[in-house]
Amino acid sequence: MSAGAPDFFCREAQRLRYAARSAFKLLQIQKQHQLIKPGASVLDLGCAPGAWMQVACQNLGPLEKGGLVLGVDVKKVKVPAEHCDERVKTVCADVLRLDSRGLLGHAQLEKGFSVILSDLCPPVSGIGSKDAALSNELGLKALRLAVGGRLKYQNGESDDNNQSEVRHGCQGEHGVLLPGGSLVIKLLEGEESQGFPKLCKGMFKSTAWLRPKATRPTSREIYFIAKGLR
Repeated sequence: MSAGAPDFFCREAQRLRYAARSAFKLLQIQKQHQLIKPGASVLDLGCAPGAWMQVACQNLGPLEKGGLVLGVDVKKVKVPAEHCDERVKTVCADVLRLDSRGLLGHAQLEKGFSVILSDLCPPVSGIGSKDAALSNELGLKALRLAVGGRLKYQNGESDDNNQSEVRHGCQGEHGVLLPGGSLVIKLLEGEESQGFPKLCKGMFKSTAWLRPKATRPTSREIYFIAKGLR
């Protein structure tokens, strides 16, 4: 089956009126980890075409519970009419150029988000090492936005690429993930991605990896899940 061929998840997405089959990835993550609670404030990085915003909004509970979903993408994304309500909004911006103050301003929040979802993916070149490195860079940006200046290596050991990325611009910066909050980051499985548990050691109550069933067999995508920011 080719990468773009319709399969069970594509058909189900159409039937249930989700913007993409990727909705089922977050549905599985939510079912297993219960990250999004009623009234949560959710940041969705790389939100196009909107399927994760739909799932996130569905888990906010009724309108009276409050909450919000802020989707950010380098493309202009229209909030899907199905499964979304007035609590969902989008911003067209380059995540690599965003800072915590800007994100909080867009969401009209004073303190931060209870859940951060990063489904960011670089343009695929077909060169495995290059794609993995770019994916790692995006993942580190999401992590840095979440925890700010707390991002550091617990034992002082790192590879040069990760170390330079961690040191860049995070000193004194406040993260936008609230205490007790959770983080989901899509990565391309490989040597680079294996450093994330070490980066988060001591900062979160628990971490886990998940390859959702809706992931295509040919894909190297894997999701890093960090729960309970200390």
